[in-house]
Amino acid sequence: MVKKLIKHGNSVALVIDKPILEMLKITNETIFELTTDGKNIIISPQIEYAQEKNILHSLGKINKKYGAVLKKLGE
Repeated sequence: MVKKLIKHGNSVALVIDKPILEMLKITNETIFELTTDGKNIIISPQIEYAQEKNILHSLGKINKKYGAVLKKLGE
């Protein structure tokens, strides 16, 4: 899909079509992280705090249960 930037005040904006927003479960409240690899702009929805907390909790449980095994695998 090819898109053009549109004028938005003193800036420019990229309009994302509604089907893409729905597919990615993005709303106008979603916070994004912008990064670059030097050639491309990478726009990623930021993980919400609650989701991040759940992930960190799960990782803690995994490390507690399998930490020694994972350490051996890493050697």
